[in-house]
Amino acid sequence: MKILWLTNIAMPEASKLMDQPPIPFGGWLINMSKVLTEQENIELSIAFPKLNSKKIEQLNGKVIKYFAFPIVQKKNKALNYENIYLKSILKEVQPDLVHIFGTEFAHSLAMVNACNDLGIRNVINIQGLTSVIAKHYTANLPLNIQKKFTFRDFIKQKNIIQQKKEFEKRGLIEIEAIQNTNHIIGRTTWDYACTMQINPNVNYHFCNEILREEFYKNKWTFNNCERHTIFMSQAAYPIKGLHYMLEALPLIIMKYPETKLYIAGPDITASNSIKERLKKTSYSKYITMLLKKYQLTNYVFFTGLLDEKKMCERFLKTNVFVSPSSIENESNSLSEAKILGVPCVTSFVGGVIDRIDNKNDGFFYPADAPYMLAYYVCEIFGSEDLANKFSANARKHALQMHDKEKNLNTLLKIYNEISSSHC
Repeated sequence: MKILWLTNIAMPEASKLMDQPPIPFGGWLINMSKVLTEQENIELSIAFPKLNSKKIEQLNGKVIKYFAFPIVQKKNKALNYENIYLKSILKEVQPDLVHIFGTEFAHSLAMVNACNDLGIRNVINIQGLTSVIAKHYTANLPLNIQKKFTFRDFIKQKNIIQQKKEFEKRGLIEIEAIQNTNHIIGRTTWDYACTMQINPNVNYHFCNEILREEFYKNKWTFNNCERHTIFMSQAAYPIKGLHYMLEALPLIIMKYPETKLYIAGPDITASNSIKERLKKTSYSKYITMLLKKYQLTNYVFFTGLLDEKKMCERFLKTNVFVSPSSIENESNSLSEAKILGVPCVTSFVGGVIDRIDNKNDGFFYPADAPYMLAYYVCEIFGSEDLANKFSANARKHALQMHDKEKNLNTLLKIYNEISSSHC
């Protein structure tokens, strides 16, 4: 069976073939592609957008054939785009099935249209849903912060309200893509509900993900963690909820003064140079304001970008992983924390509601109640027995949910079902 994947980013092998550093995102794709290509009856090709590319670039990996194509961002360019680039790739690969990862960008709609024109079966794998995320984008942010412009916001014309509008525009493209396909792969109640509301006639296939390899190899232990530390895996834009975490943090520090919050990614509050000051967004300025207001500067640490190994190491050092998002589908970071056995506290939102058994392998709290986030973090900080209970139960649950062989077999079954279907 010939399978063509459409992804939003280059895989590490493709990056190396282009003499570019690997992108530390989309790790679930890496492991799934690895186990998929180990199957004797599967031939896998992967297409992805490349910045500054003006033509299709074919890259031959050890097992996988890659196709880099120019980025398309506007729907009104999609028809010409799919004819010039995507149809050329489809004619070269002649796939039995095209597996489209994500609906966030215009190339997903373009690929659906190209496949439909050529009579090629296709399936969209839901990651996030921009049309729905837009509804939550400004949750609990003061209106004056939403309207504010920094120098960077003005130049790019992207303050918080404009970012929300951009999600809404991308959401229209996403809705069209979902309406134009016959098959969806999802993994949560949230993505099922949302996609069925968009396209009630679509065939929905359930398949959990395979996580990054490093997280199957390691296990969290209470004795080896840094006590009273919190870890967040993302914080660059509003829906990841750093502002909620910073409202909770003073309440945690009152009880545990040595508390530290670690955040993966670049320091969005950095102002050490003119360049850093000019690049600040209105959201990062709001975060800076909260750090000063609650006197948190000495309690919050940005780690910089972390590759797979370093991310795993950071998890293993952590006392509590927190996901304070205003909306998520499935948080891959939450799943990685659980499979390691890191005690977790997460907001009760989106698809995350399927990922925690409340008070058995982690805590839920209302997304707009940071005081409850603080309470649950302190509950775990204060009890080694509770931390160990959550750790054992979470790891057991996650190992079942992200079982590599089981999820591979499910995906292969889906491929066979779609390939033999009439649509």
